[in-house]
Amino acid sequence: MFSSPEEIMVVTNPDQEFIARDQAGMIGCGCRILSEPEGKNTLPAVYYGMREIEQSSGPAKVAILPSDHMVHAGPIYADAFRKAEELAEKWLVLFGVKATGPHTGFGYIRPGPDLGGAYAVDSFAEKPDQPTAERYLRDGYLWNSGMFLFSTRLFFDECGVHSPEVVRSFAKAIPEAYKAVPSVSIDYGLMEKTSRAAVVPLDAGWNDLGSFDSFYSYFPKNGDTNAVRGEYIGLDSTGNLVMGDHLVVTIGVHDTAIIDSGDVTLIAPRHRAEEAKQAVALLKQKGDPRADSHLTEYRPWGSYTRLEDGPSYRIKRITVPSGRRLSLQMHHHRSEHWVVVHGTAKVHIDGQEHLLRKGESTFVPIGAVHRLENPGLVPLEIIEVQIGEYIGEDDIVRMQDDYHRVEK
Repeated sequence: MFSSPEEIMVVTNPDQEFIARDQAGMIGCGCRILSEPEGKNTLPAVYYGMREIEQSSGPAKVAILPSDHMVHAGPIYADAFRKAEELAEKWLVLFGVKATGPHTGFGYIRPGPDLGGAYAVDSFAEKPDQPTAERYLRDGYLWNSGMFLFSTRLFFDECGVHSPEVVRSFAKAIPEAYKAVPSVSIDYGLMEKTSRAAVVPLDAGWNDLGSFDSFYSYFPKNGDTNAVRGEYIGLDSTGNLVMGDHLVVTIGVHDTAIIDSGDVTLIAPRHRAEEAKQAVALLKQKGDPRADSHLTEYRPWGSYTRLEDGPSYRIKRITVPSGRRLSLQMHHHRSEHWVVVHGTAKVHIDGQEHLLRKGESTFVPIGAVHRLENPGLVPLEIIEVQIGEYIGEDDIVRMQDDYHRVEK
C-alpha cells in the first residue's frame, strides 16, 4: 500500500527462504529476502532487517509486519499507518487492535496519555486469564498486534540504550552476529523497556491466525457453522473446523478441530487444539521426523511430496520450476526410477545427457552421478521411485550445486 516491491524486505530462515522466494515470484513481487543463519527470536530479526534497510537506503521509516496475520488493508488501516508515520521520529510506534472480546490468547496494551489520535504506552500485559481479560476489555486496553512502525535512527538509538548486546553483536558480519546475539523478543528486549513507546489504535479487521480457533473465526462457515477447507460431509455436526486433503466425514461431532496434514491427523475440542504443541514435543522426544517436516518439502530447486513409504522404497512427486536444476549428485544406498508426468526433463547420468518428455522414463543406478534439470518454460513434474537398503535424505553426495549447499 505504501511501498514498492523493491522496498520490501522479508526476514526468514533457511528452511523457509526458498518458499518465500517462490511465493514472491508468483505474485510478481521483486522483494529482497534475508535469511537468518538461525532463529534468535524477533528483536534480532527486526534489527537485521532495519540494518539492511538503512545500509541500502539510508535513514527511513519502516513498517514491521508479521507474515501470518490477516488484516483488512482498507482506508482505516491506511489512516492508522499515516498517523504512525507522523509519530515515528519521536516514538517507537506499535499498533493496538481495538478488542472485540475478552480474548485470553493475546497480549494487551494499556493506553496512557493522549497524543492526538494515538497514545503513549502506559504498560504492557501478558496473555490474561478470563476474568482479567474481561477487566481489560472494560478498561479500554488494546490487543498487542505485534505490528510496528519505526524510524531506523530512533530504533537503533533505543536498542543501544536497552539492548546494547544486540547492537554489539550486529557490529559483526551476519554469521558471527547470529552466533553472538542473544535470543530475545522485541517486546522484552525493547518495547517493554523504552519510555518512547506509542500505540496507534487499529479498528480494522485483524486476526493473527495464531490458533486453530482463530482460523475458525476467520474462515467462512457453512449452514451448520462448520468452517471447512477441503472435502467434508457433516451429519448432525456443528461448529467444527475441518482442514485436510482427504474426504472427512463426521457424525454427531460438535465444536471440534479436525486437521489432516496427510501424514498426521489432529482431532481435539476446538478450544483445546493449541495443546497440540504438547504432542509435537512428544514426537520430538521420540526423534520422529513428523515433528518438523511435512509430506511436502521445499528446496532451492523446487519441492517434493512423499506419496508413499515402504520398508525399502519411497515414492515422491518432484516439482522443478522452469530453469532450475538439482545438484550433481550420487547415492550410496538407493537407485531411482524417474517418470515424467508434466513438462520436459534434461537428465544427466554418468556423463550422458538426454531429454525426457511426458510419459517417458529413465533409471538411475546406485552410485551413478546424476542430475535433473528443467530446461522448459513450464514446471517439470516427475514421479520418483527410490529403492534401496537405506532411503534417508542424507544419502546424498553433491559434486556441484547451484545453491552452494554443503555436501552431505
